[in-house]
Amino acid sequence: MSVTPLGKLRLGVNIDHVATVRNARGGDYPDPLRAARIAEEAGADGITAHLREDRRHISDADIEGLMEILSVPLNFEMAATDEMQAIALRHKPHAVCIVPEKREERTTEGGLEVAREENRLAHFIAPLREAGSRVSIFIAAEPAQIEAANRIGAEVIELHAGAYCDAHVEGRFDERDKELEKLRDMSSFAHSLGLEVHVGHGITYDTVKPVAAFPEVMELNIGHFLIGEAIFRGLTPAVLEMRRLMDEARAQD
Repeated sequence: MSVTPLGKLRLGVNIDHVATVRNARGGDYPDPLRAARIAEEAGADGITAHLREDRRHISDADIEGLMEILSVPLNFEMAATDEMQAIALRHKPHAVCIVPEKREERTTEGGLEVAREENRLAHFIAPLREAGSRVSIFIAAEPAQIEAANRIGAEVIELHAGAYCDAHVEGRFDERDKELEKLRDMSSFAHSLGLEVHVGHGITYDTVKPVAAFPEVMELNIGHFLIGEAIFRGLTPAVLEMRRLMDEARAQD
C-alpha cells in the first residue's frame, strides 16, 4: 500500500562546482551567484553551497552574495567547527547542513558520525537553532545515526545516497537494489520519528526516479551532476530535466 506523498518534492541545486571551475583559473568567472540565479529561475526550490575549511570552491564572499540575492532558501553546508558556526550565526541562512569534512578528500565521502559525538553536536547545533536556522545532519542511512540525529535536536536529516548511485554506475545492480531498499526503509523510519527527510550525493538522471518516488522524502540536493550536465546542455535545461524526472516519479507513486 502506497503512502500519500507529504508534499511537493523540492530540488536543491548545489553550485559548489561552478566555483571549482572559477577557482581553477582565478578571477571571477564563472560566477556561482549567476548560476544560483539561473537555477532558481529554472525551478530550483533552494540553493546549496558548502563553505569548506580550505575554501577550495565556495568562498566567504560567495556566501555573502548568495544571502543578498536569493529569493529561495540557502542551504549552507558546513563542518562542525567553531569557525563555521560563527559564520552561520552571522548570516543566519534558512538552513544549515552539518557535514563531515576531511581536508584530503575530493568530495564528502560519507555521513557524519553522530552516534559517537552526540553531546558535542547537540551543543554545537543549539545556537544555530536558536538563531532561526533549520539544522540538517548529513548521515548514512543507518538506524543508529538517525536516532542520534533525532536525539540531538536536528529537525532534518539528509541521507547519503552515494553507495546506491555508485553501485548503479558500476553495474553492481544487486548491491544497488539493496542500497535503494535501505534508503527507502530509513526514509520511512526517520519520518516516523518526526524528522524531515532529504537525500543527496551522486544523484543523476538515471538514479533520481526511484529515490524521488519515496513519499517521505521532501528534498533532493543535487550538484556535481547538474553542473557537469550544464556543460553539454546548459544549466537551465539541465535543471528543468531533473525537475521533470522528479515530478514524474512523484506523480507515479
